[in-house]
Amino acid sequence: MCGIIGYIGKRNAVPVLLYGLQRLEYRGYDSAGIAVIEKTDKKIIVEKQVGKIKDLQEHLWNKKIEGHIGLGHTRWATHGEPTIENAHPHTSQKGTISIVHNGIIENYLELKKELLDKGYRFKSETDTEVIAHLFEDIYTGDLLDTAFEVAKKLKGAYAIGVISTYEPDRIVGIKKGSPLIIGLGKDENFIASDIPAVLEYTKDFIALDDGEIALVKRDSVEIFTTDGKKVEKNPFHVTWDVSVAEKAGYKHFMQKEIHEQPRTIGDTITGFSSSKTKNMVDTVKNADRLYIIACGTSYHAALVGKFWIEKFAKIPVEVDYASEYRYRDRIIGKNTVVLGISQSGETADTRFALLDAKKEGAKTISLVNVVGSSLSRETDHVLYTYCGPEMGVAATKTFTAQLVSLLLFALELGMKKGTISFRDYEYIHNQLLQIPSKVENILSKDDQIKEIAHRYMNASDFLFLGRNINYPIALEGALKLKEISYIHAEGYPAGEMKHGPIALIDEKMPVVCVAPKDRFYEKIFSNIQEVKARKGKVLSVATEGDSQIKQISDEVIYIPQTIDPLYPILTVIPLQMLSYHIATLLGKDVDQPRNLAKTVTVE
Repeated sequence: MCGIIGYIGKRNAVPVLLYGLQRLEYRGYDSAGIAVIEKTDKKIIVEKQVGKIKDLQEHLWNKKIEGHIGLGHTRWATHGEPTIENAHPHTSQKGTISIVHNGIIENYLELKKELLDKGYRFKSETDTEVIAHLFEDIYTGDLLDTAFEVAKKLKGAYAIGVISTYEPDRIVGIKKGSPLIIGLGKDENFIASDIPAVLEYTKDFIALDDGEIALVKRDSVEIFTTDGKKVEKNPFHVTWDVSVAEKAGYKHFMQKEIHEQPRTIGDTITGFSSSKTKNMVDTVKNADRLYIIACGTSYHAALVGKFWIEKFAKIPVEVDYASEYRYRDRIIGKNTVVLGISQSGETADTRFALLDAKKEGAKTISLVNVVGSSLSRETDHVLYTYCGPEMGVAATKTFTAQLVSLLLFALELGMKKGTISFRDYEYIHNQLLQIPSKVENILSKDDQIKEIAHRYMNASDFLFLGRNINYPIALEGALKLKEISYIHAEGYPAGEMKHGPIALIDEKMPVVCVAPKDRFYEKIFSNIQEVKARKGKVLSVATEGDSQIKQISDEVIYIPQTIDPLYPILTVIPLQMLSYHIATLLGKDVDQPRNLAKTVTVE
């Protein structure tokens, strides 16, 4: 959530900042603004608007603002409603310091009271304005030294960008718990909350770690710890192009990312095969318990992963919401392993829960999509998915890539432990290699799925049912629908339907049944009959050639046949497509659904 972009160099900062903000739109936001130190009179010019970047651009039309240093921000409201007053950047009382900030300052009320007592006046309801006044109050004559002092006073998780008219040749960045990267250019440098913001200008980056402060000038970057110790950091190079973050002819990023899955699944298979997993597998093979923690869509991937790891590696797996795992009484021994799944590698609940477990002696692994993210650097081992940037807020391609990584991880574990044979490993792996072409087959049914969506788009409630390894897919299908269409949807294990949800079923209730021809087929078939007996509308996802299910379903979306363990990678695809088409037919903004953010860096 929230996006930061900062620029210092030879270009006019305004178009650079606006371009960067456009690249950060996918994160979710409700207002945006820029602050630029004007070239001639050296004053800070701040312009803000509620709404989208295009509203800010229209507001700036014909305004001639020229300067070579500035900050930009997209805000996702936490403290205070989406208003111009609450939008970032925020400026100190004298107008000499401007701040952008992601995260939450936990002690802002205490700091605000101290500043009010000193005569400072506040224009917003935000915790960020406190930081701007604090910089002015403490200012030592050196912006970097002041940042050291300010950082000592702040509690919480944050990424901060600071510019000042006192020193108009530098940007200071502060990181603790929220992502902040430095982009390295020629005679220009950048700060940003995510790589796509500045990928047009550079492919070389430095990722700040927690407790680090960056002094960014036009021709140099220095990194320090909060106690003033200089840190040497190696830049990393990004290989993917900015075009990956564009729509490439698709109407929405979500649509593009759904259709990219044959490639991203294949890339993740190849990437896993070429990665060095031996030490990680050695860490896990002797585990007496494996916890997998995650949030949202990643949590559903974790639930599928539990089935695979227990089946192939025979290791007990407990899956928990990261937000709950962090605050419950954890049982961690010397052979406990905790695996955290996060697309961004910055999800606050997952990240802090993993760090807490690590402090208590657990071995930690992260499964992330973003190279250089906080989790990838902080855990003992890291698994990557190979998706490139996912711009749509609702996860699609990263979910199937997470599934592929978890399956391959489970198979490697099983081989290492001797709980599966090489013959079985090879057979499953060969079946997995056929999955991308089978996903292509499902994607070719786009028109059929759109027609089904048109028939059910006005339903007020949906129920999604699945059994065993496809139960988490029912959860994911329900989550996708409510995320982007705002239709109430619930996912349930089909066997639990009789224990409550069956009371909801009538002729108005569409029930989406994940029913591939696996060993649980007869069970889900019986559940579908129970739905039909209550006059529910049944939409089945079934295996090609299954004519029997057509007789008891109102709609059937067929998927290619595969082996039982691989069905979740296929069954989720039509559910993503169904949700996408229902939402677009209803006129919803599927890439930036209301109230949601791509990277959730606050609790």
